Amino acid sequence: MHRIALLGSTGSIGTSTLDVVRRLGEPFEIVSVAAGNNWEAVSRQIDEFRPRRAAMFQPEAAVALRQSLNGHPTEVLHGMEGICALACDPEVDIVIMGISGAAALPAAVEAVKAGKRVGLANKEVLVMAGEILNPLAHESGAEIIPVDSEHSALFQSLESGHHGEVSKLLLTASGGPFRETPIEEFGSITPEQALKHPTWDMGRKITIDSATMMNKSLEIIEARWLFDMPADKIDVVVHPQSIVHSMVEYCDGSVIAQLGLPDMRVPIQLAITYPRRMKSPVAPPDWSKIGELNFSKPDMEKFPSLKMGFRAAREGGTLGAVMNAANEIAVEMFFQRQINFLQIFALVESVMDTHEVNAKPSLEDVFAADTWAREQANKWVSKI
Repeated sequence: MHRIALLGSTGSIGTSTLDVVRRLGEPFEIVSVAAGNNWEAVSRQIDEFRPRRAAMFQPEAAVALRQSLNGHPTEVLHGMEGICALACDPEVDIVIMGISGAAALPAAVEAVKAGKRVGLANKEVLVMAGEILNPLAHESGAEIIPVDSEHSALFQSLESGHHGEVSKLLLTASGGPFRETPIEEFGSITPEQALKHPTWDMGRKITIDSATMMNKSLEIIEARWLFDMPADKIDVVVHPQSIVHSMVEYCDGSVIAQLGLPDMRVPIQLAITYPRRMKSPVAPPDWSKIGELNFSKPDMEKFPSLKMGFRAAREGGTLGAVMNAANEIAVEMFFQRQINFLQIFALVESVMDTHEVNAKPSLEDVFAADTWAREQANKWVSKI
């Protein structure tokens, strides 16, 4: 059996993972699920998949879940301690990390320390602590396999050559809903408009990150640590069709790409079954109907988030954690209409500019930088 802990089971990654496992059947088994506070959805998942353990981040949600199970033997844990217990459970082989944001880091650390295969859908984990997690993975024998489409594409394309033969990692970006919107209109963009992504069906926060291209900035930093590649060997290219998920350019001029329809079940399934490929419900593209595939340079003046991502990838240390934390606050303030769309960029850049980077942080230093950045971001909002 391949025993799976699904952390973040009620979000888009979580529900897609359940669909993958449902279709794969044996020998793949969901043995634990974790979520924030949507205990009703977790209760339904327990009815179907019969996991041995579940965890709810909110204690009151754990109480409600226990009551809903009517004596079902699934053990219910709560809080970050409970989620971390699932991540390092000896009866788990694969941890799918679908929890969004910085909240995923403690569980990711525990899974890596325990030598698990970690299917990582959470960019923030490596953005915050990539240079800490990589040595931990080498020590424990853990595998970190990316689940997001771009890094899964790079992961697959890198199998065509050796690390020293790589000239460039090329991350593709859809460009989001405002790729062709004049910057003069950015100040009046509403949360409702920003949530209308042209290609992908994603969670609320990551959809806003795609609209600001902050998502791509996080991916730049993630690629830097995940593939041990310096920032000057990483680039971004806008590709609105989202068919080419990313590319690797080699020293002989060859470019290897991974292509497919935009469906997260493909990289999720590969993270679970690797190195095997198995039949999936996702059909290959019909090339006779695809038409054109377009590529262009991103506008870094219109989307200064990209400059911030390259900066954090170059400087390393605690700057990635600070950028991510400030962005999480900025996105939430945008949803609350306390700042406008343009001010997301200004807030994040201001917090980064005032941060004194710790070049060789411990995990405690990373968490401290995260807390500091959130405080600074809230102060920035209060001043305007």
